[in-house]
Order: sequence, then structure tokens, then C-alpha cells
Amino acid sequence: MNKLLKRMMVVLLSLGLAQAVWADNVPDFKETLQAAEQGDAQAQFNLGKMYAKGQGIRQDDAQAVQWYRKAAEQGYAQAQYNLGNMYANGQGVRQDYAQAVQWFGKAAEQGLANAQYNLGVAYANGQGVHQDLVQAEQWYRKAAEQGFAEAQYNLGVMYAKGEGVRQNYKIANEWFGKACDNGFQPGCDTYRKFNQAGY
Repeated sequence: MNKLLKRMMVVLLSLGLAQAVWADNVPDFKETLQAAEQGDAQAQFNLGKMYAKGQGIRQDDAQAVQWYRKAAEQGYAQAQYNLGNMYANGQGVRQDYAQAVQWFGKAAEQGLANAQYNLGVAYANGQGVHQDLVQAEQWYRKAAEQGFAEAQYNLGVMYAKGEGVRQNYKIANEWFGKACDNGFQPGCDTYRKFNQAGY
């Protein structure tokens, strides 16, 4: 019985130490919460991420949405983008593409490339907005010019198919090449095929 008690103590201590080490790697929840409650947008965003990922606290998408919204309403672009993703994926809120587009749009206007890309996707597919390939091309281009590989690839596809732009295989291949240079494998595959075809 005594041996069993000693083993249990060793296990409990090791778990406690492991938990303490893990907690050292997570931003201090109490400090972040205090700053967030005082209106600090960066802290509100960080608190949203902590809730979304379950870092140092129980994972809770509804709480993540609440804190992202507070930061987003203060104009914090990354929070606007994350809030858009929560609406697009129905995490912590009812799925609502129109709301997702609204928040992606706010972040995109501030120059956030991943928000510009998501806005391009929304316009290309008519999710939350009326399908508008010209708008899709414009938002893809903004993200592509910042080196966002998926936007570069999608822009290439638009030029290859003549969707929202005049069809131009040479320009399409330039965008596929840029996507490849940025590590996007479908861009590399398509770039190779276009080169073999003489574009």
C-alpha cells in the first residue's frame, strides 16, 4: 500500500510539473483578460485566439467570437479576418457568409492579404455576395501582389479561362510561375504544363 501511495505521488507530481511547464509557454491568461477588459484590441484579439485554440483555457468558440468581435470593432484587421472565418465556418456563431464577407472586407481594405484572398473567393463563388468575377479578380490581384500564392494561382486560372478578365495564357502562366515560386505546388504543376505547351 505504501509503495502504491509513493507511485501515485510521483505520477501526480510529474503531472503537476508538466502542467507548470506547459503553462509557462502560454501567454498569461489573467493578464491578457485584464488588458482585454480594459479595451486593449491586441489583448482582445489574443484572448480570442486563446479561446479558439484552447491555449491556457478551455476551448470555446463562442468566447473566441466575442473577443474577436471586440477587437474587430476597434479596427484590428487580424481580428476582423478571424471573425470572418468564424462566420464562414459556423464556429461559435451560425454560419453566415454575408457576415463573413463583411468582416473579410474590413480586413481586406486594411491590406490583409489572406482577407483579400478570401474576399476574392467569395466573389468568385457567390458566397455571401452576388457572384462577380471582376471583383474576384481585383481582390485576388491585391493579395497576389503581396505574394499570396493561392491568390496568384487563382488569378492565373482566371486568365487561363478568361473569367473576369480577357483570356491570356501568357499572363496566366506568369501568375502560375509566381505561385510556384511561393511554394504552391498546383502553381508549379500548371506552370510546367503551360511551358510544355509553349506559353
